[in-house]
Amino acid sequence: MSQVRHLVNLKDWTAQEILQVVDAGIAVKTNPQAYATALAGKSAGLLFQKTSTRTRCSSEVGIYQLGGQGVFLDWRSTNFGLADLADEMRVMATYFDFLLVRLLEHDDVCTTAAAVDIPVMNGCCNRYHPLQALCDLQTVKEKLGRLEGVRLTYTGVHNNVTNSLIIA
Repeated sequence: MSQVRHLVNLKDWTAQEILQVVDAGIAVKTNPQAYATALAGKSAGLLFQKTSTRTRCSSEVGIYQLGGQGVFLDWRSTNFGLADLADEMRVMATYFDFLLVRLLEHDDVCTTAAAVDIPVMNGCCNRYHPLQALCDLQTVKEKLGRLEGVRLTYTGVHNNVTNSLIIA
Protein backbone atom coordinates (compact mmCIF):
# COMPACT_ATOMS: atom_id res chain seq x y z
CA MET A 1 0.00 0.00 0.00
CA SER A 2 1.40 3.40 -0.93
CA GLN A 3 2.03 6.11 1.64
CA VAL A 4 -0.80 8.65 1.52
CA ARG A 5 -1.58 11.56 3.81
CA HIS A 6 -4.68 11.10 5.95
CA LEU A 7 -6.48 13.52 8.23
CA VAL A 8 -7.51 11.10 10.98
CA ASN A 9 -6.46 13.46 13.76
CA LEU A 10 -3.82 16.16 13.94
CA LYS A 11 -1.36 14.25 16.16
CA ASP A 12 1.03 13.38 13.35
CA TRP A 13 0.75 16.76 11.61
CA THR A 14 3.48 19.33 12.15
CA ALA A 15 2.72 22.95 12.95
CA GLN A 16 4.04 23.83 9.50
CA GLU A 17 1.65 21.38 7.81
CA ILE A 18 -1.30 22.74 9.77
CA LEU A 19 -0.34 26.31 8.82
CA GLN A 20 -0.01 25.29 5.16
CA VAL A 21 -3.56 23.90 5.19
CA VAL A 22 -4.92 26.99 6.95
CA ASP A 23 -3.15 29.29 4.49
CA ALA A 24 -4.40 27.22 1.53
CA GLY A 25 -7.95 27.50 2.87
CA ILE A 26 -7.61 31.27 3.10
CA ALA A 27 -6.19 31.42 -0.43
CA VAL A 28 -9.09 29.42 -1.83
CA LYS A 29 -11.61 31.55 0.05
CA THR A 30 -9.94 34.77 -1.09
CA ASN A 31 -9.65 33.81 -4.76
CA PRO A 32 -12.04 30.94 -5.51
CA GLN A 33 -11.80 31.41 -9.28
CA ALA A 34 -8.13 30.44 -9.20
CA TYR A 35 -9.07 27.04 -7.73
CA ALA A 36 -12.25 26.35 -9.70
CA THR A 37 -10.67 23.35 -11.45
CA ALA A 38 -8.38 22.13 -8.65
CA LEU A 39 -10.42 18.92 -8.27
CA ALA A 40 -11.43 18.55 -11.92
CA GLY A 41 -11.97 14.90 -12.71
CA LYS A 42 -11.77 13.92 -9.02
CA SER A 43 -14.47 12.34 -6.92
CA ALA A 44 -14.96 12.13 -3.18
CA GLY A 45 -16.96 9.60 -1.26
CA LEU A 46 -18.70 11.22 1.70
CA LEU A 47 -19.71 8.42 4.05
CA PHE A 48 -21.78 9.66 6.98
CA GLN A 49 -22.72 7.36 9.82
CA LYS A 50 -23.27 10.42 12.03
CA THR A 51 -25.75 12.97 10.75
CA SER A 52 -24.62 16.47 9.90
CA THR A 53 -25.93 19.50 8.14
CA ARG A 54 -22.90 21.82 8.07
CA THR A 55 -20.18 19.24 7.37
CA ARG A 56 -22.20 17.62 4.62
CA CYS A 57 -23.23 20.87 2.92
CA SER A 58 -19.85 22.55 3.18
CA SER A 59 -18.10 19.44 1.87
CA GLU A 60 -20.43 18.85 -1.05
CA VAL A 61 -20.47 22.51 -2.07
CA GLY A 62 -16.71 22.90 -1.57
CA ILE A 63 -15.88 19.86 -3.70
CA TYR A 64 -18.24 21.11 -6.41
CA GLN A 65 -16.77 24.63 -6.32
CA LEU A 66 -13.30 23.13 -6.79
CA GLY A 67 -14.50 21.26 -9.87
CA GLY A 68 -14.90 17.81 -8.32
CA GLN A 69 -17.83 15.58 -7.53
CA GLY A 70 -18.88 14.54 -4.06
CA VAL A 71 -21.03 11.45 -3.66
CA PHE A 72 -22.96 11.37 -0.39
CA LEU A 73 -23.43 7.94 1.20
CA ASP A 74 -25.76 7.74 4.17
CA TRP A 75 -24.63 4.78 6.28
CA ARG A 76 -28.26 3.83 6.97
CA SER A 77 -29.07 3.44 3.28
CA THR A 78 -26.00 1.33 2.44
CA ASN A 79 -24.80 -2.17 3.23
CA PHE A 80 -21.73 -1.06 5.21
CA GLY A 81 -23.08 -2.64 8.39
CA LEU A 82 -23.36 -6.05 6.72
CA ALA A 83 -19.74 -6.59 5.73
CA ASP A 84 -16.21 -6.09 7.01
CA LEU A 85 -15.52 -2.33 7.12
CA ALA A 86 -11.97 -2.61 5.76
CA ASP A 87 -13.18 -4.68 2.79
CA GLU A 88 -15.96 -2.22 2.05
CA MET A 89 -13.56 0.73 2.22
CA ARG A 90 -11.11 -0.97 -0.13
CA VAL A 91 -13.95 -1.21 -2.65
CA MET A 92 -14.82 2.47 -2.10
CA ALA A 93 -11.18 3.34 -2.80
CA THR A 94 -11.56 1.92 -6.29
CA TYR A 95 -14.40 4.36 -7.01
CA PHE A 96 -13.16 7.53 -5.33
CA ASP A 97 -10.04 9.68 -5.22
CA PHE A 98 -10.52 10.47 -1.53
CA LEU A 99 -12.94 9.74 1.29
CA LEU A 100 -14.52 12.01 3.87
CA VAL A 101 -15.87 9.86 6.68
CA ARG A 102 -18.07 10.92 9.55
CA LEU A 103 -18.21 7.81 11.70
CA LEU A 104 -19.34 7.06 15.23
CA GLU A 105 -16.11 5.39 16.38
CA HIS A 106 -12.55 6.62 16.03
CA ASP A 107 -11.39 3.03 15.57
CA ASP A 108 -13.53 2.82 12.41
CA VAL A 109 -11.85 5.95 11.03
CA CYS A 110 -8.46 4.31 11.73
CA THR A 111 -9.61 1.06 10.09
CA THR A 112 -10.66 3.02 7.02
CA ALA A 113 -7.35 4.88 6.77
CA ALA A 114 -5.35 1.67 7.20
CA ALA A 115 -7.36 -0.17 4.55
CA VAL A 116 -7.14 2.26 1.64
CA ASP A 117 -4.48 3.88 -0.50
CA ILE A 118 -6.38 7.13 -1.03
CA PRO A 119 -6.57 10.07 1.40
CA VAL A 120 -9.10 9.80 4.22
CA MET A 121 -10.43 12.83 6.07
CA ASN A 122 -12.09 12.45 9.44
CA GLY A 123 -15.21 14.59 9.27
CA CYS A 124 -16.01 13.77 12.90
CA CYS A 125 -15.95 10.79 15.22
CA ASN A 126 -16.37 10.23 18.93
CA ARG A 127 -12.78 11.35 19.69
CA TYR A 128 -11.72 13.90 17.06
CA HIS A 129 -13.00 16.46 14.60
CA PRO A 130 -9.81 17.66 12.87
CA LEU A 131 -11.70 19.18 9.97
CA GLN A 132 -13.55 21.49 12.38
CA ALA A 133 -10.32 22.39 14.19
CA LEU A 134 -8.66 23.39 10.91
CA CYS A 135 -11.67 25.53 10.01
CA ASP A 136 -11.57 27.16 13.44
CA LEU A 137 -7.86 27.93 13.03
CA GLN A 138 -8.54 29.41 9.61
CA THR A 139 -11.16 31.72 11.13
CA VAL A 140 -8.76 32.79 13.88
CA LYS A 141 -6.04 33.58 11.34
CA GLU A 142 -8.48 35.47 9.13
CA LYS A 143 -9.69 37.57 12.06
CA LEU A 144 -6.35 38.15 13.84
CA GLY A 145 -3.92 37.83 10.93
CA ARG A 146 -1.84 35.24 12.78
CA LEU A 147 -1.90 32.07 14.80
CA GLU A 148 1.49 32.48 16.46
CA GLY A 149 1.04 33.42 20.10
CA VAL A 150 -2.76 33.24 20.00
CA ARG A 151 -4.40 31.63 23.02
CA LEU A 152 -7.80 30.03 22.69
CA THR A 153 -10.37 29.53 25.39
CA TYR A 154 -12.88 26.81 24.66
CA THR A 155 -16.20 27.02 26.46
CA GLY A 156 -18.36 23.94 26.37
CA VAL A 157 -18.20 20.23 26.97
CA HIS A 158 -14.90 18.46 26.44
CA ASN A 159 -15.58 16.69 23.16
CA ASN A 160 -14.09 15.74 19.81
CA VAL A 161 -13.66 19.38 18.74
CA THR A 162 -11.92 20.20 22.03
CA ASN A 163 -9.54 17.26 21.54
CA SER A 164 -8.68 18.42 18.03
CA LEU A 165 -8.15 22.04 19.07
CA ILE A 166 -5.89 20.96 21.94
CA ILE A 167 -3.72 19.00 19.51
CA ALA A 168 -3.70 21.80 16.95
